[in-house]
Amino acid sequence: MSRPLRRTRGDLIATGAIAAVSALAVAGVWLTAPIRSSELTPAATEHVAAEPLDTVPDSLDESWSLPNVPQPGVHTPVIVDGLVITTNGHQVFAVDPSPTGGVVWTYQRDLELCSLGAAWGRVVTTWRANHGCGDVVSIDASTGTYERTRSAIAPDHVVAVASNDRLGTAGHDRLELWRSDMVRTVEYGRVEGIQEPDLQPHPDCRITSALTRTELLAVTEVCDDGTWLRFQEATPEESRTPEIRASVQLADESSYLVAVGEDSAAVATDQAVISYSDEGVELHRHDTPAAAGGPAPTDPAPYAAPTTDLPHHLTWFDGERLVLFSPADLAVQLEFPEAVGTGVAVGERLLMPVAEGIAVVDWSTGQTEKTIPVDRGGYDGMVTLGVAGGTVVEKRGDQIVGLVPGAATS
Repeated sequence: MSRPLRRTRGDLIATGAIAAVSALAVAGVWLTAPIRSSELTPAATEHVAAEPLDTVPDSLDESWSLPNVPQPGVHTPVIVDGLVITTNGHQVFAVDPSPTGGVVWTYQRDLELCSLGAAWGRVVTTWRANHGCGDVVSIDASTGTYERTRSAIAPDHVVAVASNDRLGTAGHDRLELWRSDMVRTVEYGRVEGIQEPDLQPHPDCRITSALTRTELLAVTEVCDDGTWLRFQEATPEESRTPEIRASVQLADESSYLVAVGEDSAAVATDQAVISYSDEGVELHRHDTPAAAGGPAPTDPAPYAAPTTDLPHHLTWFDGERLVLFSPADLAVQLEFPEAVGTGVAVGERLLMPVAEGIAVVDWSTGQTEKTIPVDRGGYDGMVTLGVAGGTVVEKRGDQIVGLVPGAATS
């Protein structure tokens, strides 16, 4: 019969040593974890969004102005559930736009903010940690409480890639998309620590722009064999294995994406805007002079064009004009050289920023019906618009401004 197991003095010493080492390891992880150096101040009560503006105002008056550090690729005001989201680079503020721009909740970190977006009723923040811009935290917009987090190796410089149901970031060597639970649906480009080789089709290419919509992801990239537009699945069977629908070789290395539909994409070149189907077939070509902006070899991150959606059009501001595309085939339908940025829909009209204020445009005919004066105090850069509740929101460089309608509307 075997003897019963007994604890010896040596066993106790060894057990104590293992426990001490484990405790030190856990403490070390806790002390160095990026999430520890954060402070979330939630909303005092759940925020209820005001009814959105649905009639064109006769006049607009400035109600508040807040500083906002620009984020790469985030050109328009970030608005979710009636709240305007601003940042100073290390802290994120959720602002109630009516009446005076009061802060509803805040989230602060000792890290640098890399990217900011909104979807699914949440604010999604991406931070630069010791593994690049891969520390992601999503926050419920109405309550200011934690929702989901994720952490992964990522490029040091990224731009936001966003649609109504996807968010992600793109660097020159890697792109990721996430669904609402922060699970990655797409990983494309150069992957660190490859466990299974040959999953990535083009790991040595340089990503220059990316846009997504519904189940389509479009990417432009420069490779050893030329410049390419890649049409991909936004939800491949396996996130680590991209599924390419079609590849189109582009003649101009500086080409970049300016619009994406459910099964098409448009790119801008030095001489034209060209749309393609997701089977790689050219649909439309609109000859236009060289557009301002676009990717450059020295850019630290891919280029993100200023784009927005209207009820019946996709839009792009090239620095000189606002362009309206048809959603189905991305044909250029209207151009507005007087625009100074992207606009927003109110009722059945386009509110479009111009030098004198905000033009009210019939998007069916392209006719400007009137211009609402706005005094921008000498600011003459790009202006982009949004609507939060009953407030028109202007993004002017490093400022976010709330404009409230006058007493009468039409």
